[in-house]
Amino acid sequence: MAHPVAPAWASTRHTLVGSVRVFLAESLLIPSALLTAAYLARRLGPEGYGLFTVAAALVAWVEWSLTALFSRASVKFVADAADWRPIGAAILRIHLAASLAVALLLWLLASPLAAFLGEPVIAGYLRVFALDIPLFSLAQAHRNILIGVGRYTERALAAAARWVSRLILVVVLVELGLSVEGAIWGSIGASLVELGVVRVFVRPAFSAPATFQMRKLWGYAVPLLLSALALRFFDKLDLITLTALGGTAEQAGHYGAAQNLSILPGLVALSFSPVLLSALSRALREGDRRFARGLSRHAMRGVVLLVPFAGLVAGSASEIVRLVFGPAFDAAAPLLSWLIFAALALVLVSVGTAILTAAGRPGLTLALTGPIPLLALSGYVLLIPQLGPPGAALVTTLCATAVALATVLAVLLVCQASPPIGSVFRSTVLGVAAYAVGTMWVTPGFLLLVKLPLMSLAILLAFGLSGEFSAVELRALRAVVRRQAFTG
Repeated sequence: MAHPVAPAWASTRHTLVGSVRVFLAESLLIPSALLTAAYLARRLGPEGYGLFTVAAALVAWVEWSLTALFSRASVKFVADAADWRPIGAAILRIHLAASLAVALLLWLLASPLAAFLGEPVIAGYLRVFALDIPLFSLAQAHRNILIGVGRYTERALAAAARWVSRLILVVVLVELGLSVEGAIWGSIGASLVELGVVRVFVRPAFSAPATFQMRKLWGYAVPLLLSALALRFFDKLDLITLTALGGTAEQAGHYGAAQNLSILPGLVALSFSPVLLSALSRALREGDRRFARGLSRHAMRGVVLLVPFAGLVAGSASEIVRLVFGPAFDAAAPLLSWLIFAALALVLVSVGTAILTAAGRPGLTLALTGPIPLLALSGYVLLIPQLGPPGAALVTTLCATAVALATVLAVLLVCQASPPIGSVFRSTVLGVAAYAVGTMWVTPGFLLLVKLPLMSLAILLAFGLSGEFSAVELRALRAVVRRQAFTG
């Protein structure tokens, strides 16, 4: 009996440790982004920060849309290949050609886009930001290759280099008097730093013959491509639509601040989903469906267990906003209370669609995510003129939650895996309690940095006392913490 269990446990540990490493590196985005956002908000003011946020959101939308087109297909095919170099060369060429074309298109459309948004000054910002697109895209292509070959530590180091360098470069350039342009050039410099780091670890050729059959990649990637496009259109669609429907630069600044404060759940998806896809693909290729089903179930359970922490953020939104951005951004607090749950719902969508992709159902992934931009846009057009930014946040949260529930149902029907009912119940109860306590226990200033860790520990203790964690899980966690995963 011990023989088949050992490989499964080793694979589980490898998946967990890889995810933790990537997550810890990507978590540098939190202090980096918050410090950058807090600095820019105070240095540029609500209007200047709002203009930067809109331009950055547009470019981020374009960049993540572009790189997401082949992200999951790249990870899967690199992981499946005996020699990753031919597919690596093909991936690099695709990213380079597509990113250069998109950067040129954005440069040409900068003025019409700025006129559509009612902010002519944004045109200049977009033209400068267009330089970031090929650098960012090439760095992401290398990231996907690193994940596919299982080099999680190198992938994590690249992410760390990006977020640290971005903070430093933005502050230095803005302090030199470059204002909004300095923040943009700092972001471009961070992409260049990351690209340099990943090229140290893995070097797919730009010019070597790509013998990989592209038809195979396209045949698998098309539905994933369209699904990724739909999710990218949904991402930041609320901010763009708010601006296009008459929202002021100040409102955009408040909304962008709330979005920046809700980034943590997205980091979980960014860190865990590619590793999960790789692990599940290998398990299913080897015929170990029992392990794949158990891993899928626990992956969704892990997302559900984040609900109380989202409740804590929602209940403490006013204090968080005031501490990070200052009193001028108080209007962002109610937006954060909604958007943190939208972000968490999208994590569940990311995990669920990764499971369906590994199970060979990319078409179902598209069916689940494809309608979300049109559904959300209809809601924005209906509610933003009446409710303003809160209407946008409400629509975003409801749409994300609806797609998350549909994704869980699809995984249940296809893979016979779902989050445990007990975990869902405990997380819901603790989520309500965390929101209530977070709202009633008001901490001024930096005392919030005491309140949040204490309440987080209380949530973990409540989970433990309620029987959420088994003895096996606790032993496994201790083994990972003590780095026993690398012995034996």
